[in-house]
Amino acid sequence: MTMRREATPASIPAVRRGDALDVSGIPSYGFGHRSLMWWGTAAFMAIEGSAFAFMVAVYFYLRTVSESWPHGAPLPDVVWGTVNAVLILLSAVPNWWLDRKAIDHDLRAVRIGLAIICVFGTLLLAVRAMEFTRLNVYPTDSAYGSVVWVMLILHTFNLVTDYIESIVLTVLMHKGPLEGKRFVDVAENCGYWNFVVVTWIPIYLVVYWAPRF
Repeated sequence: MTMRREATPASIPAVRRGDALDVSGIPSYGFGHRSLMWWGTAAFMAIEGSAFAFMVAVYFYLRTVSESWPHGAPLPDVVWGTVNAVLILLSAVPNWWLDRKAIDHDLRAVRIGLAIICVFGTLLLAVRAMEFTRLNVYPTDSAYGSVVWVMLILHTFNLVTDYIESIVLTVLMHKGPLEGKRFVDVAENCGYWNFVVVTWIPIYLVVYWAPRF
């Protein structure tokens, strides 16, 4: 059996200060899965996505056990819902561009992109207010009214949350402090905006078109 030789102070080569690894240039933040914010945002989207899926399942369950649907209520006006769908899909284009510029640390482009997203958010909330007045049913009228209102309220909550965060980030990117992690925050906000866009598609189809078939 060969005896393992233990290292002794005399056998360990001396390391000069000049030989030490300099890590001062390595950033203290990262994009994507390297960011703790990414995991938090992903977990929140998973929870909210499950809530949307649950409400869609509830909608179709109630429809199968009901003798009439939507319980004699007038069909929702499809105009404002469609306007919202068009606007929210269009917003995905500048949002994608903003995400790229945040990763590139392009401050001027990030400021412009955030301003564009804030404009879209303002328009979407205004249209959403009109949507609520054109559902032609109240949440207390029937199970149909309740499930429709809950789906729109849940999505509006997500929209308002991202809208407020976009405004806060816009202010921070103009006033500072402009740390590198702020660009990570912008990129994660873009990811959440994509979630708001994607989740609206099935909700739009269920709320406005499912009762018509």
